[in-house]
Amino acid sequence: MIPLTDEEKAVYEWQLWVRGFGEDGQTRLKNASALVSRVGGLGGPVALELAAAGIGRLVLAHGGDLRPSDLNRQVLMTHDWIGKPRIESAVQRLKAFNPRLEIEALPENISDANADALVAGVDIVFDCAPLFQERFAMNRACVAHRKPLVDAAMFEMEGQVTLIIPGETPCLACIYPESPPGWKRQFPVFGAVPCLAAAIAVMEGIKLLSGMGPSLAGKMLYYDTRTMRMRTLPLARRRDCAVCGET
Repeated sequence: MIPLTDEEKAVYEWQLWVRGFGEDGQTRLKNASALVSRVGGLGGPVALELAAAGIGRLVLAHGGDLRPSDLNRQVLMTHDWIGKPRIESAVQRLKAFNPRLEIEALPENISDANADALVAGVDIVFDCAPLFQERFAMNRACVAHRKPLVDAAMFEMEGQVTLIIPGETPCLACIYPESPPGWKRQFPVFGAVPCLAAAIAVMEGIKLLSGMGPSLAGKMLYYDTRTMRMRTLPLARRRDCAVCGET
């Protein structure tokens, strides 16, 4: 593994003091790579916090141009970028924040056509897509390549996060055998709600990549910011799962 530089030790000094992390954990993070699907209200803060923590390489996938309605929650975007590709704004903001970060940017969303190659080239995947067809494509690829998947989602004032370890935990298809009826890309939400899910998801990824624990593997963490209640529930694998049933 490539060791930390003196500059990196200075930048990440405060988190090097975290019990169980230290220089060894930071070095592992530096040498790790992650795929983030979409860099909007959820994936944007995921990518930003991964960059802040010092991950070595990010692969970002997000198609489409910035719209005014994106700006209540997409923290990597700015008003002067309306009408321009979101992925370009994300890359510029992340590189300005962490110039040491290596970024591969794909100006399209995850699909069955690209999921396999993208997942195969990283150490961990962060599922931040709003549409189940994208989430299912990533899940299938992660199970096929035995890559960990941090799945996060939100709706209105609620959110949820789980860590999927193929062959050990339920996969996304175990939790959702079919796409929920009536689910749409647009839904009610405050920007702070996905930021909370993003922070939890990033910490799950950091713990896994650096060897810290315990984790949300096999469990789903739910939170409701309306009541400020949080709970963690166990998840079970489905023997008849079409994706991971035979793994």
